[in-house]
Amino acid sequence: MSLVDRLRAAKDLPAEPIPDAAAPPTVEDAEQPASLGMRLEAHAAAEAEARLATAPTHGSIASSQALRELKEKSTEELFERVGGRITDSSLSEGDLQDLVKSELRAVLTDQPVPLTSTERERLLSEIMDDVLGLGPIQRYIDDPSVTEVMVNRQDQVYIERHGRLYATETVFTSEEQLRRVIDRIVTRVGRRVDESSPLVDARLADGSRVNAIIPPLAVNGSALTIRKFSREALSVEKLQELGTLTPEMSELLRACVEARMNIIVSGGTGTGKTTLLNVLSGFIPATERIVTIEDAVELQLQQEHVVRLESRPPNIEGHGAISIRDLVRNSLRMRPDRIVVGEVRGGETLDMLQAMNTGHDGSLSTVHANSPRDAIARLETLVLMAGMDLPLRAIREQVASAVNLIVQLARLRDGTRRVTHVTEVQGMEGDVVTLQDAFVFDYAAGIDANGRFLGRPISTGVRPRFTERFADLGIRVSPTLFGPHTGRR
Repeated sequence: MSLVDRLRAAKDLPAEPIPDAAAPPTVEDAEQPASLGMRLEAHAAAEAEARLATAPTHGSIASSQALRELKEKSTEELFERVGGRITDSSLSEGDLQDLVKSELRAVLTDQPVPLTSTERERLLSEIMDDVLGLGPIQRYIDDPSVTEVMVNRQDQVYIERHGRLYATETVFTSEEQLRRVIDRIVTRVGRRVDESSPLVDARLADGSRVNAIIPPLAVNGSALTIRKFSREALSVEKLQELGTLTPEMSELLRACVEARMNIIVSGGTGTGKTTLLNVLSGFIPATERIVTIEDAVELQLQQEHVVRLESRPPNIEGHGAISIRDLVRNSLRMRPDRIVVGEVRGGETLDMLQAMNTGHDGSLSTVHANSPRDAIARLETLVLMAGMDLPLRAIREQVASAVNLIVQLARLRDGTRRVTHVTEVQGMEGDVVTLQDAFVFDYAAGIDANGRFLGRPISTGVRPRFTERFADLGIRVSPTLFGPHTGRR
């Protein structure tokens, strides 16, 4: 019989016993290499499938559904063990965590479901986050590279990292779990959120800014936005390293603060206005008395002589609110050398401008605007919100007289935050407030292969008029600071 006939016949003999792999091959086996090889491979494949099908699952949870059920059951038992001690104000944060962790370990030990050490630690961490932390988003709060956490609904969570938005796979198990996290945040700061008050601004213990809004205003379910507070105050050197400022610009801003000039930091949401305001306030001499006024305390002033004021929302009955405007008026009676307003967004703008014009120079604040010219227009609008029937020219004269410098920030397409303008407010010409740029961002430098802007702020070559004040006060700046294209690489 030929080899071809033998191969053909081998296909019709599936029942032929497979030789023992340990036995040496015979001559007949050698004469049928294809038949034997094919059958050995088929036999090995069948054994592998059988082993996979019957493999034991001891030491590991077979499905994520079982893990979720175990998590829910363990959480319920933990609350039964701990009870009201979770809200016991006599327990410190560390003692409470130790208590909950020890009870939780005991709960997990009593569970009949086998767990690997990795699964046990993961389950322990997740339940601790649910009970004492912010649930599934706690890991983003702990991640220093994440700057903002946005929960659009219970099954959709986004984060901001290095100025860019990323979708995550993190989900809340239910709307109720998300509501528990929101309630935990707002109750810690004496606030509430319910159907009668369905939106709230609050802050975490570390100063992170929180906004929550629930149905019926949030149609798709409760939404939570957390803008994280930097654990360490950014220095001017760090901003230079990040490309936000240049050394020349830093030198000018330092001189302006020391010369007690009134500065407005302008920019859109999330451009870093508060961060830059914090850096500018660091230039204030330690010998001066500073009063800071904010909606939510965020500034991290390093000086010792600082009085920090924070506005207060109305209570449950709708009474007792203390606005930024009330605090600005009160600060004038506190003998301040400097008034730092975290942000002007209403009628307090008029009081701040009046303070700047009546001996409280050197004040600092921020405003939402997209350009220096828009910042002037927005200040005019905010003054009108004070309810005073003032003519527009009088308002513009007040703004032109009070504000000396506008620092404009922008968040570029590559996610970086840059100072795009340092602009002097020179005064009035007719009915128009005149502005003059000292530094502008150089967009003409283009972008690199990663989409990052290569440009940086450069000098326009025009020397601001207020530099004459530097000489009168003995403040020295580099003579080449305002040379044409200073700062270009």
